[in-house]
Amino acid sequence: MSVPPDAERHQAHVTAGPGGVMTEEVGCITGEVTVVTTAFPNGQAWVAVQYRGADEWYTLTGTPAPLTAGESLAQYHQRVLDAVRAGGEAVAPPAAGTGQ
Repeated sequence: MSVPPDAERHQAHVTAGPGGVMTEEVGCITGEVTVVTTAFPNGQAWVAVQYRGADEWYTLTGTPAPLTAGESLAQYHQRVLDAVRAGGEAVAPPAAGTGQ
């Protein structure tokens, strides 16, 4: 996915919980990962993950995902990190308040 050069983004290094995280390209990845959440002008967020220190990036299943009105990218990124830490083949969290 082409990322706009001035896009807001948040990055963190975390350990994926048991069962890891699900990606579009290679399925489930586990262990130490880097997570980057990027905002797009259309109100969606894209989440990319990689094994920490690797060159290849993978799309977190469920992204791009819509940001909920009133939720900042930082808040969404934190929810993504919570999901990754929980593992269980984590995917992108649904929009806040949808209860899905």
